[in-house]
Amino acid sequence: MVSLLARLFIKEQNDAKDPAVRQAYGILCGAVGIFLNLCLFAGKFLAGTVSNSIAITADAFNNLSDAGSSIITLIGFKMAGQKPDPSHPFGHGRIEYVSGLLVSVVILLMGVELLKSSVSKILHPEELAFSPIALGILLCSILVKCYMFLYNRKLGKRLDSSAMLATATDSLSDTMATTVVLIATVTGHFTGLAIDGWCGVLVGLFICYAGYGAARDTVSPLLGQAPEKEFVRQINDIVMSYSDILGIHDLIVHNYGPGRVLISLHTEVPADGELLALHDTIDTIEHDLRDTLHCHAVIHMDPVCVGDEQTMRLKALVAGYIKEIGDAVSMHDFRIVTGPTHTNLIFDVAVPYDFHLSDRELTEMLTARIQRDNPNYYAVIDVDKQMA
Repeated sequence: MVSLLARLFIKEQNDAKDPAVRQAYGILCGAVGIFLNLCLFAGKFLAGTVSNSIAITADAFNNLSDAGSSIITLIGFKMAGQKPDPSHPFGHGRIEYVSGLLVSVVILLMGVELLKSSVSKILHPEELAFSPIALGILLCSILVKCYMFLYNRKLGKRLDSSAMLATATDSLSDTMATTVVLIATVTGHFTGLAIDGWCGVLVGLFICYAGYGAARDTVSPLLGQAPEKEFVRQINDIVMSYSDILGIHDLIVHNYGPGRVLISLHTEVPADGELLALHDTIDTIEHDLRDTLHCHAVIHMDPVCVGDEQTMRLKALVAGYIKEIGDAVSMHDFRIVTGPTHTNLIFDVAVPYDFHLSDRELTEMLTARIQRDNPNYYAVIDVDKQMA
């Protein structure tokens, strides 16, 4: 159904990186989610009333909360698609994450309320009325939620949308919860065991877990999470495909919402290269990154000596020292300044955030190692943290 509606109402539906296409998919999926969840709420509420089941009624209100969540998601995608303005020069894309966070809060609140109702049912059990209609409604609900899980997961992966992936996870947990309710209803009828309240607790726990997962997935990009390794690899492949570029480092990715990414990076270029030609190469790379990855790029040039024999010899020497420390450490921007009494070896080292040595310990270790071979060599070291 969603695929058919997409073909009818979304132009350029295969361009997943286009913010307008993302917005259209978000609105479409939100509208479909609202409709389906309201239908499920009405059916389950009727089934819960007929069978006097707190578990079925709890599951019904879970679907009602899902409908509210779909409304928030729809509004979030609509607002996130607004164009940049003077107050928000990088657009409003992070509203999608905010809406996802609001959805997770609604899910958590509903889960807590259902846990309270279920505990009350355990303490004060009531006899259930068996109804074939209720069973049929629950079976239909399981099938509908499976469908919602599949299309939200498919589109969430295609659009790289944490909100849609969270909705998919929520639909999967709803499927499991409704299955538990179905088992409780059938078990209660054929065995007389009063497990309705206990199953309601399980439903509430499923809902709380889904809310926690949704909150985790939306808070992380709001706080500024590390970029995906595949995205970093694509950037590296594009930049290094140009013959004038000798190396890349200090990559920083700023995420202002899906489809609104700003990156900055340093590229090493030959120090004896022609300045205007190198500048033209950098401009071309920035346009290439924008057109291919739909991101705005700012690139800084770092000139490095490639033909000086002494520089290359000392660079290889220092690289060997760094390799002794560990493969996780790398070096860039190496240059030397020779004076009458000593030579400065100036370079940066990049280390992981969880590296076992502090920046000071690493600097002192490298300095001592360099001066052990030649006391007239002085190291000037800057320590960077690896982005990914």
